[in-house]
Amino acid sequence: MDASSTIPSTRSTAPRRGRVRPGRRIADRSLRVACASATFVGALVLGSILVMLIVEGVRGFTPALFANPTPGPGSEGGGIANAILGSLVLTGIGIVIATPVGVMAGTFLAEYGRGSKLAALIRFLNDILLSAPSILIGLFVYTLMVRPMGTYSGWAGGVALAIIAVPVIVRTTEDMLRLVPGTLREAGAALGAPPSKVIMSVTWRAASAGIVTGIILALARIAGETAPLLFTALNNNSWFSPDLMGGVANLPVMIYQFALSPYPNWQGLAWAGALLITGSILALSIVARFVIKPQTAR
Repeated sequence: MDASSTIPSTRSTAPRRGRVRPGRRIADRSLRVACASATFVGALVLGSILVMLIVEGVRGFTPALFANPTPGPGSEGGGIANAILGSLVLTGIGIVIATPVGVMAGTFLAEYGRGSKLAALIRFLNDILLSAPSILIGLFVYTLMVRPMGTYSGWAGGVALAIIAVPVIVRTTEDMLRLVPGTLREAGAALGAPPSKVIMSVTWRAASAGIVTGIILALARIAGETAPLLFTALNNNSWFSPDLMGGVANLPVMIYQFALSPYPNWQGLAWAGALLITGSILALSIVARFVIKPQTAR
């Protein structure tokens, strides 16, 4: 008997490479066409909005836009200087409150709360707060601060923006600290440094670019919020008082109110303010990407 006849043939069991079933090829091409079509439609819609915003917003860009306060109903001229300053103040208050809270909470989750039930609960609550509608946060701060104080205030608006910014900073801080190699912590502990010293001198320094990126992203997140400010800071057509009590002018609410008005002058200022705040958020997002790039390249 020939020895080759005793060897089982593997020709029929070997996978056939290079051959794809027609049904799979059709499904693959169909999915590619569907994805490309959805991408084109989304880019077309977003691009048309951006082009319309640029065309309408550039018309209102004049030196008076950054020098004069918002005008009264039916009047001509004016600017949005008070709204720009008010937005800077409210955003500054929010980010100043949110930064230490978010960084400390993120540090606890990454360094002290690994595997603990308390940390898991905090992460769960942080995720809920991260996806919570901003209008609910505005109602919460309205009940907590505006009603007891009897008036709208910039402090209430800053607290509302801080609540929105905290979960962004917490999530980014925890993720960036988890990227720090454990050998750096072990090296610091081997030198006899306590955990708090290792965190401040080693871990935070190694993750500083990522933490700063989270703060910038949180700043961009709250810069264009309108709903919480409607219930807390409201708006004002004049400069705000030093104590920030009463309505405080701000760009998001100004854009909302002026865009719905029947006055062409107000509508033009709304377009200019929308272009300004969109450009500012775009600039912050670009800065965040450049800041985080060295962190991810390590």
